[in-house]
Amino acid sequence: MWDLGGTQQEVKKGQFTKRIVSKSQKVADYQGIFEELQSQGAIAISKKGYSLTSPTGLEVLGEGLRSGDFKFESRTVGTWAANALVRWISQIDVAVTGADVLVNGKSAIASYDEFKSVALEVYDKLNQNYNLDDLVPIYRIRREIEERVSRTEFNEWLIEMQANDILQLMTGEVPDFTPDKREDSISIPGAELRSYAKRLI
Repeated sequence: MWDLGGTQQEVKKGQFTKRIVSKSQKVADYQGIFEELQSQGAIAISKKGYSLTSPTGLEVLGEGLRSGDFKFESRTVGTWAANALVRWISQIDVAVTGADVLVNGKSAIASYDEFKSVALEVYDKLNQNYNLDDLVPIYRIRREIEERVSRTEFNEWLIEMQANDILQLMTGEVPDFTPDKREDSISIPGAELRSYAKRLI
């Protein structure tokens, strides 16, 4: 559906089913799948055709392609399917990020200024709720917003906040400092691991 332009316009039922239904199958065999996708808000169905919703439909498509269960059932794969997959891979940033994807009802963080605002908000919330005495473990900040920003951007932008004298990133052993918590802290090249953040403004 995505390959047929289903995010911009409705795809006619005949055109769509011709792509997915093999000679040994019937359209009715897919009815349960269509209904499930519709209930998820991934697709919209009308009397004339189907359309892929944005951003939900794109999220479901992306999750499905990344799933370990995804595979082609047939021994031979149609050229159109292979080309569609290649096109999805080449446009994945445009298709997903460009659609202002929502994560748990919140949009992905797209800029340093937005990250700074969110990070400070999370810092204040954690500091207040858990009485952290102005020393908030970096791993806790990361885990609060990790679904909305890549690990690389989190690291770069948090270090930039330190360069701008907004936060001070500090060393120190975190209680119960497990390997995964250490991994979710900040490693600065040529310096010790930074495990805490302290707000300066």
